[in-house]
Amino acid sequence: MEPTVEKNIPTQKQADPSHIIQTGMGFWASKTLLTAVKMGLFTRLGKGPLPATRIGEKLGIHQRSLYDFLDALVALGFLNRRGFRETAIYSNTKETDLFLNKRKASYIGGILEMSNNRLYPFWNDLENALRTGQPQNEVKGGNKPFFQELYADEARLREFVSAMGGFQMHNFMAFSRQFDFSSYNTLCDIGGAGGNLATQVAAKQPHMHCITFDFPAVSVIAQENIDRLDFNPRVKVVAGDFFKDPFPEADVITMGNILHDWGLEDKKFLISKAYAVLPEGGSLVVIENIIDDLRRQNAFGLLVSLNMLIETYEGFDYTAADFTKWVKEAGFRESYKMRLNGPTSAVVAVK
Repeated sequence: MEPTVEKNIPTQKQADPSHIIQTGMGFWASKTLLTAVKMGLFTRLGKGPLPATRIGEKLGIHQRSLYDFLDALVALGFLNRRGFRETAIYSNTKETDLFLNKRKASYIGGILEMSNNRLYPFWNDLENALRTGQPQNEVKGGNKPFFQELYADEARLREFVSAMGGFQMHNFMAFSRQFDFSSYNTLCDIGGAGGNLATQVAAKQPHMHCITFDFPAVSVIAQENIDRLDFNPRVKVVAGDFFKDPFPEADVITMGNILHDWGLEDKKFLISKAYAVLPEGGSLVVIENIIDDLRRQNAFGLLVSLNMLIETYEGFDYTAADFTKWVKEAGFRESYKMRLNGPTSAVVAVK
């Protein structure tokens, strides 16, 4: 194929609408990636490169859209390609093979599956959420609150637990390596979901004994994961309600993607419960997409906070400065921020 000749004609620098257009039409790229994950494209290519026709046969993609779909994923940086059209061979990139191949423990596609199945249609009602301050998820349809429905539907619960675990897995791994555990022996992860954080700490810190604490229905899933990974007896599952039941005592209390689900008074309540059970010198560690103090840089953290508007009655994300104020009010003597991966950080309060 002959390459197209392009001429570079010098022009005066002008205002460029590209960023506006790309962001405004960003749902095109988002839905293309989410659909590829849902169809299992990256998992299929995890077995090896394939020509377009074979991909179409395996995934049931109509011939009309096949090359546009695959080449769009190439242009977006999610697939590699050798050859052109009928001779093209497609393969995963290093990142999609590591993070979007469901056969690998590093898979983070659960959050994308949930985004496609649940969050994508809910965000169509962002304007209504902004005008009313009310959630736009299952609650809007007159059903029970999301968390109540979640625990009553095992399939949805498992999807949610998988999504949350995969979403933060690499941050949990980074935390388990970076945090100084030398003066600690025990950890309790509040709202521990599938036990991902507790098992990562146990794997990388052999002296640590960990507890993952969550509702009984979630604890069943956590126990399955722990049994599969053979971390008994250094990781223990304890079932309970973190608002109603006492926190298990530990040297370190962690909360991953928990505080942002709740309003200010509930946030302060959970922080005070952690303070009550920690020993002198113990630490509360919160892992979330902490917004930068000037609220200008961590766009993802701010968008996550908008998602809390969509999903919850009072939840919101916050800055490290906000966290410091709350933990000082609870009695903690110092706090600091620890960067993890991308927009995610750990904020730490020391008793």
